[in-house]
Amino acid sequence: MDQDEAGHSDEIATTGEATTGGFPAIDVALVRRLIRAQFPKWADLPVRPVEFGGWDNRTFHLGEDMTVRLPSAPGYALQVAKEHRWLPKLAPYLPLSIPEPVAMGAPGEGYPLNWSVYRWIEGEQAHIARIADLTEFATTLAGFLTALRRVDATEGPLAGEHSAYRGGPLETYDAETRRAIEDLAGRIPADVATAVWETGLASSWQRTPVWFHGDVAFGNLLVREGRLAAVIDFGCAGVGDPACDLAVAWTLFSGPSREAFRAAIDLDPETWARGRAWTLWKALIVVAGRTGAPPGRQTVEGRLIDDLLSEYRQSGG
Repeated sequence: MDQDEAGHSDEIATTGEATTGGFPAIDVALVRRLIRAQFPKWADLPVRPVEFGGWDNRTFHLGEDMTVRLPSAPGYALQVAKEHRWLPKLAPYLPLSIPEPVAMGAPGEGYPLNWSVYRWIEGEQAHIARIADLTEFATTLAGFLTALRRVDATEGPLAGEHSAYRGGPLETYDAETRRAIEDLAGRIPADVATAVWETGLASSWQRTPVWFHGDVAFGNLLVREGRLAAVIDFGCAGVGDPACDLAVAWTLFSGPSREAFRAAIDLDPETWARGRAWTLWKALIVVAGRTGAPPGRQTVEGRLIDDLLSEYRQSGG
């Protein structure tokens, strides 16, 4: 397994399937045509699909040292130019490897969007079984996110459509969250879920906007020899409220590792509350059937909701 198995791990991972909205099938044949037409120097390199090609993007191996990523829908196309502009600027300030853009492709061969070629990063998805010391991993990740927040964000892209509104105000998701709570009445304690949500809504990021990753999930964290080595997929990155980057505290960590992450990332209780609320929103809409996620995914997110609400009760809000 390698880093290209990572997509947005909270979504369905597919590869080689026809996309919706009139797109052509994003498959090996299309990638070969695009490479041959736009980057003929790589035309003889083998192209092969990865096992899990992601949701926002479809990812393919190109030779031994590169990957090709094609957005799966127009809504993700804004991420391409953003990554090509900002990843090289962020990389020197970060303590772990991040994707290195090699080339940006243009629409062609029936494919209507810009697309990317990246340098290969060796590593495996950060499944629990592959992590040697989860508490150390949590501290390392918190250090990376802290370093990211400290990078000069003066001209960075403010949260918006390109980031799926991650890093923006929680109010963006308010109506959707309340509908999901209503849909799940009887299956979850709606009063507690509402309290978690409204506690998050009660505050906002009052400081200068900072860099956030936007999708800190196990599939976007790469390990080598059991240790965190790289953070990938900055498609939802931007400048704004870093609360969305706290979701990993509940989706990957628990007990001592969660506490280590919280201590090392050093964000105020209000930001932590927004992070909990943001994590709850995502889990609620999956379990309520609003994302098309399979039953297995709904089960995972159902357990996450239980954890979030239980922790909120125990902490006294």
